[in-house]
Parts: sequence; structure tokens; C-alpha cells
Amino acid sequence: MGNPEFEKNSFTALSKQIMARPVEFDENKVLSNAMEQFWKEGYEASSVQKLLDCTGINRGTLYNSFGDKDTFFKSCVDQYNKAIDKHIAASLKNEKLNAWDAITAYFDEAVLSISNKHRSMGCLLVNSLCESINYDKSMKKVVRASLATIRKALVARVKEAHRKGKVKKGVSAEFATDVLMNTLYGVRVNARDGKNAKQLGELIKFNLAALKK
Repeated sequence: MGNPEFEKNSFTALSKQIMARPVEFDENKVLSNAMEQFWKEGYEASSVQKLLDCTGINRGTLYNSFGDKDTFFKSCVDQYNKAIDKHIAASLKNEKLNAWDAITAYFDEAVLSISNKHRSMGCLLVNSLCESINYDKSMKKVVRASLATIRKALVARVKEAHRKGKVKKGVSAEFATDVLMNTLYGVRVNARDGKNAKQLGELIKFNLAALKK
């Protein structure tokens, strides 16, 4: 027969090792799944339990690795911003494109070329901005900072077009950028409401034509 005391001590030691061992998970996958949950249902409707279900992690891992729900949401916005940065890099920051071609390419990258599933969910940032009346100031700041990144990239190309006389007379660069940002908001909301890519493309084309010279 084995030594019961030895076996007990061995089991206790093994248990402590297992408990001390960090839970392994794919952080990128967890953030992507949680981001889609927030994107699809919004911050308020995305309960902690829904976030646990969609990510496959437990409550302890969530709080130990990502903090509370607010902090987790901010991490998901950072994840979403990675896609925004890619869209901007491929279009607005593409020096091979002239100003209006770059702006057109951005709308194509950000709205028309994404999957039907993601297009129909609208925009995480726009959705969150509409819902942000219930957020604290730091939450609003995170969302608005992300939208400001888009605006900054747009206004740079609009100013380029303006310098080259490619914006309609009487339209300032700031106003034209406001129109473009509102176009972005509008098509995102319309996409969530069921408009297809062709319909959204027509809306974008019309608004851009109203600014071009």
C-alpha cells in the first residue's frame, strides 16, 4: 500500500502548481470575439455572462487578464482600431492615390469591401457613440478619440484637394470633412438598418460628388 500522507502532500503540491499556472488562451481571439459581441448588441446589452460565453474564458480570467467590463470594452475598441488603421493605411495614407481617389478608396475599404455580416452590424464606434449617453466620460473619450483618428486622416486629404482646387467653391476643408464624417455615420446606420452594399455605394458617391469640383 502507498503512503497516504505522502500521496496527500503530493496532491496538494500538484494542486498548487495547477492553480498557480496561468490560464492559457488566445488573447487576440478573445478580444475579437468580445469585440463582435459589443459591436452586435452594444455595451449595455453585452452582459458579463454573454462576454464569457462568446470568449470561452471564465470570470476569473476575464478580471485577472482584462479588468472590469469597462476596461475590457476599451481593449475591444483598441482591437477595432487595428482594422481602422489598416483601412486608413490602404487608402487615405496611400501616397500613390490623389486626394479624392484616396477618400473614395477609404469608403470602399471601410464600408463596401467588408463582409456582409460586419457591414450589417454597422460600426462599433458609431453604435457606441449613439449609446454613449449612458457611458462615463472616459468611455466617451475612448470612442471619440478613435473617430478623431479617422477625421484627422480625412481632413488631411480634403485639405490637399482644397489646395489643388478640387473642392467646390465656397466649401471649406473643415465643412467638407464634416460632410464626409456624417456620410460615414449615415452609411453605417443605414447598413445596420438593412441597406445593401450597392445602395450604400450610391449614397457615398452622391455625397462625394456634391463636394468635388
